[in-house]
Amino acid sequence: MLAAIALGAIIGAVVLVPLLAERDPLRIEDVLARRLVPPLGRDAGGSLHLLGTDRFGRDLFVRMMLAGRLSLLVGIVGAGLAGLVGTIVGAASGWLGGLADRTLMALADILLALPRLVLLLVGVALWQPGLATILTVLALTGWMGVARLIRAEVIVVRARPYVPAAQALGARPLRVLARHVLPNAIGPALVATTLGVGNAILLESGLSFLGLGIQPPAPSWGNMIAGGRDLLVVAPWVALAPGIALVATVLAVTVLGDAWRDRLAGDRLGTQLPQ
Repeated sequence: MLAAIALGAIIGAVVLVPLLAERDPLRIEDVLARRLVPPLGRDAGGSLHLLGTDRFGRDLFVRMMLAGRLSLLVGIVGAGLAGLVGTIVGAASGWLGGLADRTLMALADILLALPRLVLLLVGVALWQPGLATILTVLALTGWMGVARLIRAEVIVVRARPYVPAAQALGARPLRVLARHVLPNAIGPALVATTLGVGNAILLESGLSFLGLGIQPPAPSWGNMIAGGRDLLVVAPWVALAPGIALVATVLAVTVLGDAWRDRLAGDRLGTQLPQ
């Protein structure tokens, strides 16, 4: 519950705070009068800054919430695309079996043997760094675990009596797969995709920190931390604020994913116990 409340507060803040801000968080104005104002401090014009300002005089809280939009977008969409690709590949592998199953799982094993960060670095090196590149690379490098989960569940579900009963009634294979097999096999994949949101946010932040992800002036938590790393002695809030937001978001998503996994495991155990 605490994780859900924290994540809801973060999502509400990243949506509303940039809309209600007095100044454009991307615009550089009077640098000398506004730069490196400490948290809860006021600049030369009398404006209050909740988390202070950065080296260019931009409000850190508003800019951090604007960066949260991109980081959450990358996490949710990137993990969702990876889950979608994994669901399609895993369902096809478990349903078709034979050579198709062995080929698809061999490909998944090969990609799982390679460190995902290396694949991401290769991807962003081959294409122009940016949001579309990060989402594409996250989808292409994160589907393997979901595919294995879906394949295992499809193999189990297709052996249940209602599947051959539907086939005996004349239902087409794709209809049986979409209507009878996948709805009963997709639970673990949804949990894995939820847990993958935090991982995708961390990967995007790491790439942006290295200068290979979201490019300035568009803010992300990763490039904001990178922009404040040389100010840790004189203005530590510039790097600490987005770092704390990153940790809090990933922790909240991970706790929610773990809770959902425990709930799903309990439900499945309950359905297997004799009544």
